[in-house]
Amino acid sequence: MCLDFANTLSKRLASHPRELLVGYGNLVAWSQQAGVVTEHEARALLREAQRHPAEAAAVLERAIHLREAIYRIFSAVAAQRRAEGGDLAALNAALADALPLLGLVPAGDRFAWEWMTNGQRLDRMLWPVARSTADLLTSAELTKVRECEAESCAWLFLDRSRNRSRRWCDMGVCGNRAKARRHYERKKGGQA
Repeated sequence: MCLDFANTLSKRLASHPRELLVGYGNLVAWSQQAGVVTEHEARALLREAQRHPAEAAAVLERAIHLREAIYRIFSAVAAQRRAEGGDLAALNAALADALPLLGLVPAGDRFAWEWMTNGQRLDRMLWPVARSTADLLTSAELTKVRECEAESCAWLFLDRSRNRSRRWCDMGVCGNRAKARRHYERKKGGQA
């Protein structure tokens, strides 16, 4: 989930990146698509945002700030660099807001984590994102984090290929473009 959230800025390295979170409604739509909120909860959040537009705008700003910190942390991990302290501080602040609201509840003969809130808090979609980030950063999957090698993409993904050699977020999009570009350059150079 956290990598999908980081990827809500499309064509990150292009001269004109495409922001997918242009309003609070987009943040709610992403949250619903990611399974963070239900359709009913999404409608309630949008009604609450209409009643408190300044708060909704502030949540969107915090979401983008968190997204950029998450992106930079995982981009550093993918490049085997050290994450910046400011980005970790931003993540830790988001975790400090979220984790006190996480509790255990009965789930059949087991227990499950659940967010303890009435669902009306406009920032509730950021809590699972922060937790997902912390979970990935502390998991064995961290070594599988990669950044797309396409010229303008830079989307983050988990490389679960057998030999850990995946280079693009999506072979059908970025991978095909890169291969077509290399083919064109070979043809142009007479090396067909």
